[in-house]
Amino acid sequence: MQCPRCESERVQRDYDNANPLIRLIGMSKVLCNNCGLVFRGFDPKNKIRRTPTRLEAKTSNRRRGPRYRVHLPSAISIIEREGKDGKVSYSESSNGHCEAISKFGLGLSLVGTRFSEEELSRVGQLLFVRINLPNATIEAVVSILNHRRLGEDKKRKWFLGVKIQQISESSKADLDAYLTKRALDEPLVLLQ
Repeated sequence: MQCPRCESERVQRDYDNANPLIRLIGMSKVLCNNCGLVFRGFDPKNKIRRTPTRLEAKTSNRRRGPRYRVHLPSAISIIEREGKDGKVSYSESSNGHCEAISKFGLGLSLVGTRFSEEELSRVGQLLFVRINLPNATIEAVVSILNHRRLGEDKKRKWFLGVKIQQISESSKADLDAYLTKRALDEPLVLLQ
């Protein structure tokens, strides 16, 4: 069977079922996967099936590393570039919390009273972050990937999704040790 409009043979049974009396005589609604035309076709043996045009790609978790929910105190400063010589300065730090942590990025929340909305909503803005882990303190330079403003009037806060750009070897070792410990402490969740 082919489509009367575009003459494509990529047809399937339509999602809207035809009248039961019409189906008894072998007629059915047919959908063209090429042009989208819905037409009636003669299919007495019911060979035309309802099939998707493309198979859904089975994607598992595409993260490069596991992400853990945490509540760790942190200090966040904005890195400002000065001139063409490549020197940078750090703003006064603002207290916040690290709410999500992984090997490659962080989820930070802060009230942000020291920083302007323009600074915190600029994708790519560099920040200097100091996070107090239970057994160590790590420091890293991160860049903002996404931002959201959460909460109501007096309790509004920023949530920043950031990517780790630069981290010292000792901080990286402390972060890896913390993530390994979290992986062992996390309960295994089985989904059926």
